[in-house]
Order: sequence, then structure tokens, then C-alpha cells
Amino acid sequence: MKKDIKNISIEELTDFFKSINEKSFRAKQVYEWLWKKNAKNFNEMTNISKNIREKLTENYFFNSLKIHSFQKSTDKTIKYIFELSDGLLIEGVLIPSKKRVTACVSTQVGCALQCKFCDTGAMGFTRDLTDAEIYEHIFLLNQQSLKVFEKKLTNIVVMGMGEPLMNYKNTLLALQKVTETNGLEMSPSRITLSTVGITKGIRQLADDNIKFNLAISLHTADDIKRSELMPINKTNSIKDLSKALKYFHEKTNSRITIEYILLKEINDSHQDARELAAFCRDFPVKINLIEYNPTANSPYKKTNMERIEQFKEVLDSRNMIVNLRQSRGKDINAACGQLISKI
Repeated sequence: MKKDIKNISIEELTDFFKSINEKSFRAKQVYEWLWKKNAKNFNEMTNISKNIREKLTENYFFNSLKIHSFQKSTDKTIKYIFELSDGLLIEGVLIPSKKRVTACVSTQVGCALQCKFCDTGAMGFTRDLTDAEIYEHIFLLNQQSLKVFEKKLTNIVVMGMGEPLMNYKNTLLALQKVTETNGLEMSPSRITLSTVGITKGIRQLADDNIKFNLAISLHTADDIKRSELMPINKTNSIKDLSKALKYFHEKTNSRITIEYILLKEINDSHQDARELAAFCRDFPVKINLIEYNPTANSPYKKTNMERIEQFKEVLDSRNMIVNLRQSRGKDINAACGQLISKI
């Protein structure tokens, strides 16, 4: 049976070329066409003979993404809907600023975690993306960045649809390709992976000595509140999460980003700020305070600016590094928690 050419390793390609009595360097040529040039078929591989291309066609096929549609925000953010080879849809976002263009990318179709403030969780979970699908929608976002903003991606945040640590292997393989010379050649320091706090996955990241950045969607340091907002907390408690993050810092010596969406009269009190500061004592952090982006069926409301400033003052008084992060693309449902694929 034919195999998807994008789901085999360079070692397997090398073995294939040996089996048809061709030089092993052909594998590197094909690999470059796949990941550096994003070839859509074998006929595009112009430095490979017709005879070899025919043999490749006999043994392998292409699955590719295409841009289904896109929306532009008044703040210049662009949300893209990508159609997968099986017809399912995912979303990715380009977020431009003066000196950079950041891509927000997805790792799953939907999400199984059902965080109460997030529309993606309301979709439910359909399937994981393959490493090739994750990489290709990053590649296409980079192409669009060059086309629209005349600059390549400067940063990637794995903060789109899905929980990356529940698609661990494919996510890491894709990010590895992004950093390779045969890929997008992006520095790992420009990549941030965001997780709800799956402790086993965080420890695995530490053991795998990852070079990209880690962000935690925390949103409260109170176990009872967090279990209500984020059901994953019932099996990955605040205490266990703290231990995992301490382990991660000890192994990688990396500063961790804490993401905290402020919900009116839910997690925005002085006491909530003190609990957050206490949680962050055991490892160096940067805290991003994020305004809430209302979603269709959510009961939550956005905290007003005065209360946000008071919350920040409590953290400042405890020598925390704190940023107020402005949401982008709210008018096209492209901001945090708003990604939900529908035609």
C-alpha cells in the first residue's frame, strides 16, 4: 500500500532509495522539497529524474493542506481556516506588530479539555494533527506573512486549537522541522508552547531538554476555582503543577511564562493576586495578564481596567515581572479562546 510521503522519516526515505538501487543523497533532496519548499507533488521535484519520480509516485502519495478562507481584523490580525485532506478544518492566526509577525498555530482538531472560558473546548475533540499537518500550516502562515506583511514569521506561539502536550510526539516533530536548516530555520527561542498544565508532559519536555519556551495557562492558583474553570486540574492539581514546573526549571534553566485571563469577580481579587504570586515563588516567571474575550455561550465577563491595574499592583509589590497583554483579532474571533472552526 502507498504511504503518505510526509509521514515517513528521512531514514525510511534513504532505505527506499537503497532498495531501488539509487544513491542515498536522493533522500535529502526529497526531504528538502517536502519541508523547505513545501512541494505539493513529485513533479515539482525538478532536480530528480522522471524515472525516480515515477517510482516515488508508485509507492507514496501527498496529503496537503489548503487555505479554505480567511478574515482580516481592523487591527491587521488575520485568521486563516485551513482545510485538511480529510475535509476537517483548523485555524491559525497571523498577528503583526511593528517589528514582528507572530503565528498562532494549532495541534489538534478541536480540544478535549473543555475549559469553561474557551470556545475551542466547546467543539469537542476530533483528532490529533500529524506532525506534517502542524508543520505545513506553519509553513503556509509563513508564506502568507511574506505575501501580506513582506516579512517572514519572527515568532510562533503554539496556542491555537488543541492541547499540544496531548499530541506530544507530533508537536515536537513539527517544531523540530521548523528549526531545521531543511525547514524554516527558526531559532527555538522564538517559539513558545502553551499548555493547560499537564504535569507528565511538562516533565517529559524537561527530560527531552527542549530549547523552545514554555507557557502555562494557569488562570487561578486556587485548586477549587481552577477545577471549576479547567477540569484538567482535577488530575493535575496546583501542587503537582508547581512541582512539575520546578522540575522543568531545574532541568532547563528556563524562565516560564504564566498566562492569566482575568474574569470579573471570579479570579481578579487581591487575594487571587496574592495566591498567584505565592505560586510563582519556586521558579522564575513572567506573568502575562490577559483580558477576557467573550465567547458565545460563556457566563463570564471581562474585568475592568481599574481592577486589572489593582491586580497588577499586588504582583508588582512582590517583584513579579508582569505584562498586560492586549488581545488581537477580537472582531474576527481570532483572540485567545475564540478559535472554533466552522464554515
